[in-house]
Amino acid sequence: MWKSIDYNLCMKQPKVLKTRLKNGLTVVLKEVRVAPVVSWWVWYRVGSRYERPGVTGISHWVEHMMFKGTRAFPASVGDRMIARDGGFRNALTWIDWTAYFETMPAEKIDFALRLEADRMRRAIFPPKEVESERTVIIAERQMNENEPSFRLGEEVQAAAFRVHPYHHEVIGDMADLHTMTRDDLYGHYLNYYAPNNAIAVAVGDFDAREMLARIEALFGKYKAVDLPKPLARPEPEQRGERRLRVTGEGETAYLQIAYHAPSANDPDFFPMAVLDSILAGASSFNMFGGGGTSNRSSRLYRAVVQTGLAANVGGGLSPTVDPYLYTLYATVRAGKTPEIVEQAIEAEIDRVRTEPVSQAELDKAIKQAKAMFAYSAESVTNQGFWLGFTEILGDYRWFETYLPRLSAVTVADIQRVAQRYLSSNHRVVGVYVPEKAG
Repeated sequence: MWKSIDYNLCMKQPKVLKTRLKNGLTVVLKEVRVAPVVSWWVWYRVGSRYERPGVTGISHWVEHMMFKGTRAFPASVGDRMIARDGGFRNALTWIDWTAYFETMPAEKIDFALRLEADRMRRAIFPPKEVESERTVIIAERQMNENEPSFRLGEEVQAAAFRVHPYHHEVIGDMADLHTMTRDDLYGHYLNYYAPNNAIAVAVGDFDAREMLARIEALFGKYKAVDLPKPLARPEPEQRGERRLRVTGEGETAYLQIAYHAPSANDPDFFPMAVLDSILAGASSFNMFGGGGTSNRSSRLYRAVVQTGLAANVGGGLSPTVDPYLYTLYATVRAGKTPEIVEQAIEAEIDRVRTEPVSQAELDKAIKQAKAMFAYSAESVTNQGFWLGFTEILGDYRWFETYLPRLSAVTVADIQRVAQRYLSSNHRVVGVYVPEKAG
């Protein structure tokens, strides 16, 4: 049987049950009885950070192969059955994780449970499908390379991480996409797709005890495996600004400035989220979807968009297992240069480092960050994303306590994290310049 964790305590607030089966599978269940729908997710603690040179992009490629079927559920069956019942499904791969989900009418969700249980250990990886997906993924990589923002972002990320495996893009390096084999992919699958490396999440219209019993019946038959030892390569402190210039086709110049930022479980992450709201408009952390708020009142929008220097500006902060990046980006207007846009951004960075923000501006930024978070957690599908994502980070309660921790951020916190993280010594500055512009 299973061992429940804080079930009664959780039931007094949202109806959440977190437990772990004997084979190591973590289960997080939340009853939401507003509509007869269930969103079902299975998360694996594997993403691009678990890859070594020679097999970069393998986690993303394995995600593609998981849709090629098992003997019990051939490739075409899953999509056809889920669509027939009015549901939808998808998958995502990122630096820290890979996730699969189905959202379906509550009375039909058992099909999704059986499907995910079967492909946890019984995917078949047909050799012809491996080669077919090689072509698809290489084409995806080539399409990305046609986008200046992708090319610039890849160079900035590689310059920011010289040691840590956050160094490379999730899709992988082209050289590895050409040389990886079916055995590489299948071995990666067997190594990481196991109950003791997975998190099962369900949100919606169900009885938690009944759902847990069904999950144990389907997934409890698998044994825990010996997982590969994680790569432990902390990025050393950056001791000086790094600059790079990318040229290519096009008519538009782009600017990216990436600062080293705290991990999701660092107390400084929450002031950084509010600082992001002040500078560039609140970031959406939900990579599956969710609404957004306008950044027109942000400092950088007023400094570079309203003044005609840039067509747009934004920021990106992500909750990650290890320290990652806070990135500012801008699309330079015709007739302007990346240098003049950078100077305007730098002036705002200096201002937030040297002058305390007002309480009114802080309150507004917190309100906007809370609104962005609320928009990204409205549906059962989005809540399923959040519960699994934050469990990857360490504990789903990160999701439940995020708003109170935003509210606790002070004016002094903003200036402190701006001074600590938004230093020129801790950043990479990248520009993309169209070849026709010289």
